[in-house]
Amino acid sequence: MSSVPTAPQRQAIREAARWYTRLSAEEADRDDQARWQTWYDSSPLHREAWLRMLAVSDSFSGLPGRLAASTLLEAGHARRQVLYGLAVLLGGGVLGGLGWRSDARQAWTADYRTGVGELLTLRLGDGSQMSMDTDTAVDLYFDDRQRRLVVRRGQVLISTARDSIARPFMVDTRDGRVLALGTRFMVSVDDLNSEVAVLEKAVEVSASGRHGVRLEAGQRATFGPQGVGPLRANDAAVAAWAQGSLVAIDTPLAELLAQLSRYRPGLLSCDPAVARMKISGAFPISDTDLALTALENAFPLKVLRRTRFWVTVVPNS
Repeated sequence: MSSVPTAPQRQAIREAARWYTRLSAEEADRDDQARWQTWYDSSPLHREAWLRMLAVSDSFSGLPGRLAASTLLEAGHARRQVLYGLAVLLGGGVLGGLGWRSDARQAWTADYRTGVGELLTLRLGDGSQMSMDTDTAVDLYFDDRQRRLVVRRGQVLISTARDSIARPFMVDTRDGRVLALGTRFMVSVDDLNSEVAVLEKAVEVSASGRHGVRLEAGQRATFGPQGVGPLRANDAAVAAWAQGSLVAIDTPLAELLAQLSRYRPGLLSCDPAVARMKISGAFPISDTDLALTALENAFPLKVLRRTRFWVTVVPNS
């Protein structure tokens, strides 16, 4: 059941819409970007409102992830006006499918959160270890009967510890449950589904009320409303973020940039002419500007930096 945004939430959405419209204009300059960054950093409400703007633009463009947001910059005045109009409707309480979703609200108040570009490793009360990727939100429920994490969004890498009172260790997402069987594993949640990858021992995954599926070390699978997907083999990219890298293996450039954009604020996109270029390599996530420079040096590409927060990768011709 949708709830009406509070007055501060409505105000944040309106401000985000105004910034989006301003930054989409051809006359936007470095000062505009700097003022936007100050606004973005000043409040969690502002950051969440900006993500809502990206989600709205994503629904129009049909492109994956945050890449969709950058297409708005080329869509012209009419499209920006539509976006702004939708934002006003959202701010006024007409939520619908594009509204202030409950999972976003829950992520604000999660027990543990990381910001954009932030990684965090924690030792849990039972001795287990949890590493959190960028822009991740997790709730923790430990009592005398269970050890349970709820991943609201993002990615976590879990190394479970033996429990003195033999409580089960579970990770829940909106799509199902992962039961640890004395193991090290990763769970990720994006806009489409959830995924689990097993690094050591095994887990059991249940989705949509169906019987659990066992995954052994070296296996991964998505899970969601359709159940547990086909089992696939892990590759070098799985959980590489926990070691500070983004690993690409014949990855289309557009997809790589979508992943890299999770670790930096602002808009990161590429020219359609190079969107399908296959990229392989390891790129640092602690310094995304260095990653872009490495990409530029290793491939026939050029990185155009209008500002720190507005970057486009184009052919080097």
